[in-house]
Amino acid sequence: MSHLNPPSFVLVGAGSRGHGFSNWVRDHLAPGAIKAIAEPIAERRNRIAEDHMIPAERQFETWQQLLEHPQLADAMINATMDRDHVGSAVAAMRAGYHMMMEKPLATNLADAQLIDKTRQETQRIVSVCHSLRYLPVYEKISDIIQSGMIGDVVSLDQLEAVEHIHQSHSFVRGNWANEGRSTFMLLAKSCHDIDIIASLIPAKCERVSSFGSLSFFRPQHAPVGAPAYCVDGCPAEDICPYHSMKVYGPHSGWRHSAGTNGLSREESRILLRQSPYGKCVFQTDNDVVDHQVVAMEFAGGITATFTMTAFTPYGGRFLRIHGTKGYLESRTEDRAVDVWEFWRGNQKTRYELPEEVGGHGGGDDRVMANFVSAIQSEDATLVRTSTAESLRTHTIAFAAEQSRREQRQIEISELAVQ
Repeated sequence: MSHLNPPSFVLVGAGSRGHGFSNWVRDHLAPGAIKAIAEPIAERRNRIAEDHMIPAERQFETWQQLLEHPQLADAMINATMDRDHVGSAVAAMRAGYHMMMEKPLATNLADAQLIDKTRQETQRIVSVCHSLRYLPVYEKISDIIQSGMIGDVVSLDQLEAVEHIHQSHSFVRGNWANEGRSTFMLLAKSCHDIDIIASLIPAKCERVSSFGSLSFFRPQHAPVGAPAYCVDGCPAEDICPYHSMKVYGPHSGWRHSAGTNGLSREESRILLRQSPYGKCVFQTDNDVVDHQVVAMEFAGGITATFTMTAFTPYGGRFLRIHGTKGYLESRTEDRAVDVWEFWRGNQKTRYELPEEVGGHGGGDDRVMANFVSAIQSEDATLVRTSTAESLRTHTIAFAAEQSRREQRQIEISELAVQ
């Protein structure tokens, strides 16, 4: 065991993800364990600084400014925007920091490969936040597969129900709506899913095909007479579920995400008249898909499909695994797994997992605990989702997007390092 008990951190990016990770550090490690903050939005930066007693000289607007200083802590929590991952990660590792990285690893394959190469060269301990790997329900599913209870896996299907309002908030009006500012939808939202599928199937993915498009959140579907901003008198206000005052008004659950929390109805209207979150969902600059399917073939003929869709009334994941001796089904948000065994007269067994606290059903807490344990033990092999493992599964996502765009099957070997 090293002397790093507990490790200290710097935080770059204080949005909802960075704030959540900082709360975990505050609640589970020593007071003052976060030594510095880099965040361009002053309100967010000040909140973290106050919570963690960070002095003014260690409060920065950018990660570049933070890294100009000699190493300030043992590890970095990297919750920057997607396109900043590669620059901040490479520079931080070279400056001596271990790192917890928010997914995706990077927004293109070359940058993802560079991050993994730098991790190997610097020998830093780096964990990529693929939270699904750490959820008890997926751990149980993995155990069932490995036990042989359902025999050999023949095929797997997973659905990610994004939920229609979540789609409109994050991927139509929000930070991930436009690929030029962020990345493509499959990587931004569903690299978790591709990662968990690839981890559950005990074989190498060999080829993929994918289809999808932006079908609904487009100008031609705007109600007749709809203004650019909902609050300017939309004739469809009563029936449109995406009207900004319904989504972000004083009694909405999404108001905190748009900055209208605590505001009166009139104050909310004023803010939404000036905010991207107040725009008509059919009249933004969004260009990422609102539905996509991915078909994967693994060594030995094992097949898997993944579907991402905006058009659901609730969020969550639905999984079905078809084995030679049994069938597994799970709505993972319910933390329950059902298994039918063919050779026992279709005997059904239900496994129910306890609810856990923390983001992503407790997965975020487990990611952080795993990362801290690896640092304290000075053992990078303890990290379940290293940059190498994340690169392996990200490669499938990059291949799938290439397939969607080029309208052809992609061999994973085509994306191998030359």
